[in-house]
Amino acid sequence: MARNSRDHGEQGLLAGPTRRITMTHIRHVRATPPGSADGVVARVYQHVEQEFGMLAPPMALHSPAPELLVASWLILRESLLVPGPVSRAVREAVAASVSFNNRCPYCVDVHGSAVLGLLGGPDARALADDRVADIADHELRAAAMWARHGDAGDAGTATRWDAGELAAVTAVVFTFEYLNRMVNVFLRESPLPPRSGRLGRWVAARVMGRLGARAGLPGRDIDLLPAAALPPDLRWAGGRETSAAAFARANAAVERAGVRSVPDSVRRLVGDRLSTWSGRGTSVTLDELRSATDGLPARDRSAGRLALWTAVSSYRVTDAMVDELRDSGRSDAALIEIVSWAAFTAARSIAAASHDRADPRPG
Repeated sequence: MARNSRDHGEQGLLAGPTRRITMTHIRHVRATPPGSADGVVARVYQHVEQEFGMLAPPMALHSPAPELLVASWLILRESLLVPGPVSRAVREAVAASVSFNNRCPYCVDVHGSAVLGLLGGPDARALADDRVADIADHELRAAAMWARHGDAGDAGTATRWDAGELAAVTAVVFTFEYLNRMVNVFLRESPLPPRSGRLGRWVAARVMGRLGARAGLPGRDIDLLPAAALPPDLRWAGGRETSAAAFARANAAVERAGVRSVPDSVRRLVGDRLSTWSGRGTSVTLDELRSATDGLPARDRSAGRLALWTAVSSYRVTDAMVDELRDSGRSDAALIEIVSWAAFTAARSIAAASHDRADPRPG
């Protein structure tokens, strides 16, 4: 009882300040302020604070498109906040490693701090500094190596996960391939105050370590989206009923958003490019990205540029690209839907490939 009271007290102390801070982190769209949220947005905001410990900006940025706010929350909580066969510390390490891949300093700071707070010691510091080879712990190093480089190096743990464990870490890969792209476009560079240095990192580790100890029951909020079938490329999520439901329903919501806001020509282009380019587009040149949209109808090019660059190389998205799309008259909701569809489509491709590269043992 004392622990629960202390956790609820910390939530109360954090909730007010972080609501205000959250709004200052969001760019390009006007997120719904907590004081004026109602309906499904208010419910998700409340549950994010209860389970994540604060109103996380990567969630709040989705609020102009409420269905996508729910979708992003479902996959985050089922992959990271719900207890599973892989420890929270290892899942946080995977989240940080994926964020390094996508050059998302905001998510690196958050989830690197979570590992520091949960584990402490030289392994956590090596992970937070992207020195994966220096991690001594066998499981942590292998998980980070698999998420960062696509294999488990000489550690081999990724090839010995059973099917349930592999599904759990694949869900984290998917979630952060998606969220990194949204964050790179819509949030400022870091959650930490400018020039906060080591003190800021220490405070973040303490806070995120305590919040990282939280857990939620599987399946909460699933009912906020209608039932949907799990597509074949998300079959890795099918081993646990609530995870399968979360990813299937989120996928259907994003597909509906794509139909509403992403031109057909753009959806075809992104699909074609993801079939030949890796969604981790560090090997794709700027000239290739710039020329890829030349064949689109003129009216679709601004959406095409933003969607393609988000899917392939989100850290390269510029304010000018967002402004160009704004000039075409798109609303906040449409802007969120275009970027979300592109990010989700890339996450589907990368997570399926990551899962298939591992060779789970039976069990």
